[in-house]
Amino acid sequence: MVVETRYVQSGEVFVAYQVTGQSGPDLMIAPGFVSHLEHNWEQPLVAQFHNALGAFSRLICFDKRGTGLSDRGVGVPHLDQRIDDIRAVLDATESRRTYLFGMSDGGAMSMLFAATYPKRVAGLILFGSYARSVGSAFSQDDLAAMERVFRETWGQGKTVTNLAPSLANDRKFVEWLAKWERLGASPTDAIKLLRMNREIDVTAILPTIQVPTLVFHRSNDARIRVEAGRELAEKIPNARYVEFAGADHSPYSADQSRIIEELRQFMGASPPSLETDRVLSTVLFTDIVGSTKRAVEAGDQQWRSTLDAHHAAVRAGLQRHRGREVKTTGDGFLALFDGPARAVRCAQEIVRTVRPLGLEIRAGVHTGEVEMMGDDVGGIAVHIAARVAQRASASEVLASSTVKDLVAGAGLKFVDQGPAELKDLGEPIRLFSAVA
Repeated sequence: MVVETRYVQSGEVFVAYQVTGQSGPDLMIAPGFVSHLEHNWEQPLVAQFHNALGAFSRLICFDKRGTGLSDRGVGVPHLDQRIDDIRAVLDATESRRTYLFGMSDGGAMSMLFAATYPKRVAGLILFGSYARSVGSAFSQDDLAAMERVFRETWGQGKTVTNLAPSLANDRKFVEWLAKWERLGASPTDAIKLLRMNREIDVTAILPTIQVPTLVFHRSNDARIRVEAGRELAEKIPNARYVEFAGADHSPYSADQSRIIEELRQFMGASPPSLETDRVLSTVLFTDIVGSTKRAVEAGDQQWRSTLDAHHAAVRAGLQRHRGREVKTTGDGFLALFDGPARAVRCAQEIVRTVRPLGLEIRAGVHTGEVEMMGDDVGGIAVHIAARVAQRASASEVLASSTVKDLVAGAGLKFVDQGPAELKDLGEPIRLFSAVA
């Protein structure tokens, strides 16, 4: 089958995508570890699966940045960039509302996108996926062993033993898989992706997912333990869990007819347009250190001039990092971001840019569910971010453990500050100082 591959620019990176299928609800596949759009069609089992999905949906597929036909050599993508790429492909295909199908480690980006942009997601489907790689999905020993296998055998089709063990004796499938590995990523890139995925933990955002969710997992999945799928279904509100027999991690290799039928039924009962005032966001609070003392020393006129310059610097930083100003808090700001890495980098930039004004700020960052209240916001995530900011020292950007877990692979460095008792909050929250 000849399918046209197109490109859309996401930031500075070009992402490859394809659209197939019939008119119907949009369905986007967020692929697992690596992929290659055009090589997929050379495997009859994959083509059969995609054609079956396309019989009742408009199917949108893409290669994640750094893999397949998308730009390579772009470094290891973090979750902020990955959800940017989903949005870019959806915009390019004029998809306003889609069912999002996250396979394996494509699940984390799908869950984060669904929580952040619930109005763009009609439903969330997770297959062989997980919230955190170390723990329910893998042990550290498993990951170390997998890295050795990648280093020694990548490009030979040896991943068949944990992707599709039922097809391990199918010579043509193994040959196709070997080429899939080579076309999908280099050994070095594959190892870097494995290491980045090891750091991801989206557990904290699972309760904030509001869209209808269907979780698939095989009981003896050879790559991702079944406990990981059960954990997703338990922690995502009202998620439906379907467990299949077998050890294949890939959805393509076995039980296709049942998977397709479950998907058809899930997508056939289209939920009403989601009207929600609650979304997942990253909240940033900033505050000028010692502002009262500075105001007294400077006098009203000079302090007003300094505050104006401070506000201009903060707003410029928010614009560069796609932050949305909610309000000023006298001598500080409350802002929202659709990605935690951008929020941390913005806060670090603000720390630097206000120093020439003779000012030091403190900043607190937390990711969680916020309630949109007209031009204002509320909710526990806002309170946590405010409390985190209060604990920060001069020129410090302090982040919650949720933020630290979500920015794995973004190149940000943190120093563990240990657990902290925050006012009016129950359990202690572990805090991390973001360092330049």
